[in-house]
Amino acid sequence: MRHFFPTFAASVLILAANSALAHDYRAGDIEIGHPWTRATPPMAKVGGGYLELTNTGSVSDRILGGKSPVAGRVEIHNMEMTDGIMKMRPVPEGVEIPVGETVQLAPGGYHLMLLDLKQPIAAGDMVQVTLEFEHAGTIDVELAAGPIGSTATGHGDAASSSHEGHE
Repeated sequence: MRHFFPTFAASVLILAANSALAHDYRAGDIEIGHPWTRATPPMAKVGGGYLELTNTGSVSDRILGGKSPVAGRVEIHNMEMTDGIMKMRPVPEGVEIPVGETVQLAPGGYHLMLLDLKQPIAAGDMVQVTLEFEHAGTIDVELAAGPIGSTATGHGDAASSSHEGHE
C-alpha cells in the first residue's frame, strides 16, 4: 500500500500529460498547436476552425485548406477591415508559413472555414479535419469545440462572438 499511492499518482500525471499533448500535432516541419472551434447554432451551415502553425523547417510552407466529414468543404478565409467594414473572403492560395515563424489562424483574421456543415457542432465535440499543406502533405487533427462565442481559452467574449458561426 505504501507504494500504491506514488505509483497511482505517477500514472495520473502521465495520463494528464498525454491528454494535454493530444491537441498538438506535427506534419513534416509544421507544428500544429491548439486546434479549436466553436459550437454552432442548430441551423448554421458554416463554422470556423482556429489553430497555430509553426514552421521549424528550412523551407516556407503553406496551408491550403482541408476536408472534414462534418463539412462539404474546408477552405482558408480571411477577415479584414476595409473602409470601416469587416469583410470575409476566401484565400484559395492559402496562407504562407515562413521559416522559423508562427502563424495564427484565429477569429478576426485568417481561419479555417467549414462550409456546408452536415450537422451542428456542439460544445464538447471533437471535430475531425484533415489539413492540407503545400510541402508537409496532409494530417488529421481534431478541433476541440467550445461553446458558441468562446475564445481559444474557452471563455465567452463579446468580440469573438460578433460573427459567431460565420468565421
